[in-house]
Amino acid sequence: MTLQRRDFISLLGGAASWPIAARGQQAAKPLVGFINGGAPEASAQFAAAFRRGLGDAGYIDGQNVMIEYHWLEGRYDRAADVIADLIRRHVAVIATPGSGPAALAAKAATATIPIVFGVADDPVRLGLVASLNRPGGNATGLNFLLHEAAPKRLGLLHELVPKASTIAVLVNPANAVSAQTTLVQQAAASLGLQTRTLNGSTSVEIHAAFAALAKEPADALFVASDGFLASRRVQFATLAARERIPAAYGSREHVARED
Repeated sequence: MTLQRRDFISLLGGAASWPIAARGQQAAKPLVGFINGGAPEASAQFAAAFRRGLGDAGYIDGQNVMIEYHWLEGRYDRAADVIADLIRRHVAVIATPGSGPAALAAKAATATIPIVFGVADDPVRLGLVASLNRPGGNATGLNFLLHEAAPKRLGLLHELVPKASTIAVLVNPANAVSAQTTLVQQAAASLGLQTRTLNGSTSVEIHAAFAALAKEPADALFVASDGFLASRRVQFATLAARERIPAAYGSREHVARED
């Protein structure tokens, strides 16, 4: 389920019909609120891709649209306040790529302002849309299928380390939307594997999780899909190499070389 270019253009173009007072607060440029769960320095490519997509639709940041970026850096509890401020300033569209918690916070905050989401789980199950064919409401977007792919990813990790008996599963407890713990545990049981859950909602917690692995080793590490965890990929690469533990991540960026 994706937002078509003409639909996004109509969302932004609809700003022309706003009351004059509201339009004046926008300085004649629609405001797009971009909210991501990670950190700006680690997610710059996502912001750049977002700008390119808007540019392809004819919208140039600073010329005929204003984009305001908000990086939660794992502090998903901040999403509601950020969204409330955007609504107060008559935002035209709220975009929450790669952040299920922000999408849900936006959906809870407004039934009229368009929301464009990117989530790791079924948007119907999350309550963002009524159905895939007829989403209804004010939200649309796409499912990255990371939640559904979690058992397959665990299976690939098992193929990589066939003698493994215990898998450490690192999740962000602040992001219950994409923790995937139950699916992974069920998949592990079907493969005859034991799991041990570790938390990583901050960089300090991630270091603590690897310290725990150093004391009580596991055969491999499964990192759940999460915007903040994705933004800590350099930390994961460094620590996983130090502990010499095979690891599976939710995106290729975790293992892609950065020059």
